[in-house]
Amino acid sequence: MTRRIVFGTGQVGSLVARQLADLGYDVMAVNRSGRGSIPGVNIVAGDATNPAFTASVAAGADVVYFCLNATNYSRWATEFPPLQRGVLAGARAAGARLVVLDNLYSYGPTGGRDLVETLAVRPTSVKAVTRAAMTAELLRAHDLGRVEVAIGRASDYFGPGTTQSALGETVFGAALSGRTAQVMGDPDTLHSYSYTPDVATALITLGTRQGAAGSVWHLPVAPARSTRRVIADVYELAGERPRCFAAGGIALRLVGIVGPAMREYLSTLYQFTDRWVVDDGKFRTAFRAAATPLDDAIAATLRWYRASAEGRISTAGPAGR
Repeated sequence: MTRRIVFGTGQVGSLVARQLADLGYDVMAVNRSGRGSIPGVNIVAGDATNPAFTASVAAGADVVYFCLNATNYSRWATEFPPLQRGVLAGARAAGARLVVLDNLYSYGPTGGRDLVETLAVRPTSVKAVTRAAMTAELLRAHDLGRVEVAIGRASDYFGPGTTQSALGETVFGAALSGRTAQVMGDPDTLHSYSYTPDVATALITLGTRQGAAGSVWHLPVAPARSTRRVIADVYELAGERPRCFAAGGIALRLVGIVGPAMREYLSTLYQFTDRWVVDDGKFRTAFRAAATPLDDAIAATLRWYRASAEGRISTAGPAGR
């Protein structure tokens, strides 16, 4: 039995850990509190910025997964890089491959072009600059032979248990209760949404397959639809008439007066106002993998939300932090 370490037990990390355990691996997951429960997974608490700690928990591991995020979205630039550096040091000490969950911030606005891994990196915000620098740091460590690194990029999440996302509670939860869905940007532009079980499965693939290390990969994603179309599909399944409110820049600024965290989304609003279509062809061709059909993913997510609303499953969300 080989050993796997998952740093982060949030909306994706918890699924990675669960899928690894289901595959028969010896799995340890790390979060800040040590709280949470994932069947077959040992969850421990620790400071991922501490190389001594990360080296101790990663000892004997074949693959380490970095699925952490900064606690405060407004302090990404200062809080996020130390987390990655700590986990990178742990993977290096263990001689393990490091698989990193990434997003699409580094590209900056694309002018409506499809997002492919060969796009030039043109970050236009502090968060995007931070993420681009973190990616460069990872690839440099790989190129220098310090640690094997594979980077998987996903778009905005949705899926069972995924409540804190652009396509989370404010869409699926709203549909079940007949409320108005709340999204950002222009709901009539095409937008790729990543299904969290697919994201987790693809990260596991990057940890095991030859040829995965040393590259950035767009993880499998279903063909894009407009956000308005996705909302209509969700509401139809829920038996409700679709209603949608889309917040633009002015609305986000006004909301930010009373909720400063909302102002942070302004720097990446272009992802929702522009056409945002992810090309996953490189991954599909290399690993013969495909995303769950969007209709099936939407149905599974709505079933989870319905079961959660009816109290048939825990509403606590992902395992602790």
